[in-house]
Amino acid sequence: MNEPAIDGGRLWASLMELAQLGATPAGGCNRQALTEIDAQGRALFTSWAETIGCRVHTDAIGNLFARRDGTDPDAPAILLGSHLDTQPTGGRFDGVYGVLAGLEVLRTLEDLGLHTRSPVIVASWTNEEGARFPPAMMGSGAWAGEFDLEATYATADKDGVTVREALSAIGALGETPAEPFPVKGAFELHIEQGPILEAEQKTIGVVTGVQGIRWYDLTLTGKPCHAGPTPMEVREDPVQTLGEVLTRLYPIATDHAPWGRATVGDLVTEPGSRNTVPERIRVTVDLRHPDQEVLEAMHERLGALCTEQNRRGAVQVDLEEIWYSPAIRFDDGCLDAIRTAVERTGDPSMEIVSGAGHDAAYVSRVAPTAMIFIPCRDGLSHNEAEYAKPEDITAGANVLLNAVLALDAS
Repeated sequence: MNEPAIDGGRLWASLMELAQLGATPAGGCNRQALTEIDAQGRALFTSWAETIGCRVHTDAIGNLFARRDGTDPDAPAILLGSHLDTQPTGGRFDGVYGVLAGLEVLRTLEDLGLHTRSPVIVASWTNEEGARFPPAMMGSGAWAGEFDLEATYATADKDGVTVREALSAIGALGETPAEPFPVKGAFELHIEQGPILEAEQKTIGVVTGVQGIRWYDLTLTGKPCHAGPTPMEVREDPVQTLGEVLTRLYPIATDHAPWGRATVGDLVTEPGSRNTVPERIRVTVDLRHPDQEVLEAMHERLGALCTEQNRRGAVQVDLEEIWYSPAIRFDDGCLDAIRTAVERTGDPSMEIVSGAGHDAAYVSRVAPTAMIFIPCRDGLSHNEAEYAKPEDITAGANVLLNAVLALDAS
């Protein structure tokens, strides 16, 4: 390859070194947001960035930015990055790969004496995972103006520690406002977290957008009674009703294959006694689709299902939407820069839609944005067995480097 290339061995070594912070016995990472281990990861990234002359600062929600100046002090920035926090039983690549690949781009530019017109900034967004503090993608959402900062500060973890307290405790409560700055284009490099690239034997996914996501709380309320004496035909049993609902819920997704998704992720019965028909069931529902109109149709169909169920039976079915992230189409200019990069590197690639939410989703609301995926083994992520091959790690970072150069030249 004649194009500028990153040092794949150096990038892999950095990933493995950072993976030691919060390392789990099964080979994964537990580096949850705004913990002392997270602070150590931030400090290591900062030291690496400062070693190559970057200026590093933290904003008011703890987002970390490493800047390499360009030749034009007035030019809008090219923004790279992802996140350093993990799930409690997370892997070594989710999020951190995008941050350290961005750092490797800066290292390579420095090594080669290449000077971009635009400054290049690598971001580590705070609390992307949402494992300790809800919601997910907190730092990028606050930066993009989607979350009220004071309300976000007041969010508490399960131990009652607020975001503001946690930021202060690790020295990450920066004075710079958490708000957008001029950005020419933003790129987030990430493992796919799904099986498509591996199955198609493609090294690079050119991510054209992110699925729309709607989250709901579904509550079914019946009448508690004794499991023995109460005949089946007179019960107001929310579990039986849930069975009827679920048989009609999943077709909402499968009727919109291949991209429709419907997931019941959590289910709690109350009072939760073995020999009592439950009074109430609380269920979470997650609907996803990359086409905004289709997602809206799925939403309406779920609502109609619940309304019809209420007409048919004694069990009350209540549906509450608690979060909505519209489907996103990424910026054509950023996508063209990635396509140009792939042409330069010669890697086998395909266009793909992200099924998961990423910081790029919020960044795209205030700046031109696109994403790059590489395969991960068996599509596993949010799992200690998460793995990406070193050669794919290198290939993705080379595409990122060349996308930066292509966008800077445009």
